[in-house]
Amino acid sequence: MTSRPRIAVTACAAHKRADYLDSVRAGGGEPVVVDYPGGLAALSGMDGVLLTGGADIDPARFGQSPHPRTNAPEPERDAFELAVCGHASAMGLPTLAICRGLQVLNVARDGTLIQDIPSERPAAGVHDDAPTLDTLVHPIAVEPGSLLARVLATGGPEDAGAVNSRHHQAIDRLGAGLRVAATAPDGIIEAVEDPAHPFLLAVQFHPENFWRSARFRCLFEALTRAAAVRS
Repeated sequence: MTSRPRIAVTACAAHKRADYLDSVRAGGGEPVVVDYPGGLAALSGMDGVLLTGGADIDPARFGQSPHPRTNAPEPERDAFELAVCGHASAMGLPTLAICRGLQVLNVARDGTLIQDIPSERPAAGVHDDAPTLDTLVHPIAVEPGSLLARVLATGGPEDAGAVNSRHHQAIDRLGAGLRVAATAPDGIIEAVEDPAHPFLLAVQFHPENFWRSARFRCLFEALTRAAAVRS
């Protein structure tokens, strides 16, 4: 029996972790939680990386003072995940980044963030107000020919429509080497990718909350396929 590709899942709050782990398993991978005390040595033997959601990044990381609505920073997690992004980019390690993970990736590439969408982009739509984790909040426009478009085409028709949404921050200035793969109707960036990387895809929404259904499973399947080439 062929072993499953090992996917490093960056540690997040315990009550949110299960959906990430189950999504990786549903996609055909073997999740391995990695945390900052282990440093980059924790990535040894990993075939891919999943950057999870969580609290806001310290705005000092992208040269700004904190907005009144920015969460208290987690310096150790920020440092670890920024280093993971650098390592994954340098080594061509297949990577899927989700919500905070997208933002960490953008900052790792010298991009900046909108620290609070409601106050800094008052004309924007709602991005952080849903009754359940899997409530579909708004549609996304996917860039034709993008990696995201190709991945979503492997899933069912339900994959390409609306997404869930629970973030008050978003990409402002795009990081080096990244290109926009999807946007919300208000122009907020919903996905980015690196065309020079073997597989690097980041989404602002939360596909892991749908692991019990086919919706967005294709994202985790694509990560696992890319990781299997390295395993």
